Amino acid sequence: MDIVKIARAAGLQILLDARIGRETYHSVSGSLSSLQRFADAVCASMADEFAVPVEQPERHEA
Repeated sequence: MDIVKIARAAGLQILLDARIGRETYHSVSGSLSSLQRFADAVCASMADEFAVPVEQPERHEA
């Protein structure tokens, strides 16, 4: 899950604050509605990631 990509798609502004070695530090800002879209997108992504396939019952044709 690319959380920065999800945040941008939700309408949040991502700022690169610093890069120290291999670590990057970001600030995020936006409206409450953007935050809600972000939370919804993360929840949907988690649900897709951990979804358990449901077996379909076998159909017997007569």
